[in-house]
Order: sequence, then C-alpha cells, then structure tokens
Amino acid sequence: QVQLEESGGGLVQAGGSLRLSCTASGRTFSNNAMGWFRQAPGKQREFVAAVSWSRGNTDYANSVKGRFTISRYNAKNTLYLQMNSLKPEDTAVYSCASGSELSRSPLDYAYWGQGTQVTVSS
Repeated sequence: QVQLEESGGGLVQAGGSLRLSCTASGRTFSNNAMGWFRQAPGKQREFVAAVSWSRGNTDYANSVKGRFTISRYNAKNTLYLQMNSLKPEDTAVYSCASGSELSRSPLDYAYWGQGTQVTVSS
C-alpha cells in the first residue's frame, strides 16, 4: 500500500501562483510514476501532469503546458506541482496519484490522495 497526502491548495487571484505538494509513504519503492489530476464540479477527472520517478521524464496536459511544472524530490518521496499564471478555469480539486508507468490515464494509477482544493478568482 502507498499512502499519499496533498497540501498547498488554497484561494488565489488569477495570474497568481501556488505550489502543491504530495508526500508518499508506505511501499513507495513500487512507485514508477506519479501524476497530478484535477476534477472541477460537474466535470470528469482530467490529467494535469506526470513524472517518472527514476528518470524524471515528464508529461503535461496542453492546457497547463508552460504554466505548470511537475517535479519530485526522491529522497523525501515528495511530488510537487508549481502552478503559475493561474486562471479561473484551473479551479478544481487536485489529487496526486502513484502508478506503475508514466501515463495520462487515471486507470494506470493505483493509489490516490484525498485531494486539495485550488480556487482561482477572476
């Protein structure tokens, strides 16, 4: 089992920045990739970004490319999402997930955090 806990969400004005963190514990050696997903009210969960744990390869949704940066600190089993130039449409619950491969599909991630709310006001 892998336990994931997010932090860093909050309320920010459009154009502002936030950094989300996700700390993993438990059987973390099974992590090959970690990702961030988000879900806005009334919408499906969508992929935001992912990183391979060993090589650091990254992938981003087109909607956040150039504004968000995913990174990891292996020694602390911590995943980050730096979000800049935030827009009201970025408002959602952001969840981190742990999986076996770098993927945009939530089906490839076995473990999930509870999520943290990000609200961007216009």
